[in-house]
Amino acid sequence: MAVPKGKQSKSRTNKRFANYKATAPALVECPHCHELKVAHRVCKNCGYYDGQEVVAQKEEKKN
Repeated sequence: MAVPKGKQSKSRTNKRFANYKATAPALVECPHCHELKVAHRVCKNCGYYDGQEVVAQKEEKKN
């Protein structure tokens, strides 16, 4: 039966995952307000997704 001779250290185990780099999310232009937004998400600026208003925006109060 195959049994390791010694315990593998945490640093040696973690070296397998050391070469991972996260990529920046792809930004696309919102067709409604032309701001940059994350693809397949509701626009934070106007609240539109797929040509429909999904999130109602609050109006700014002027003092």
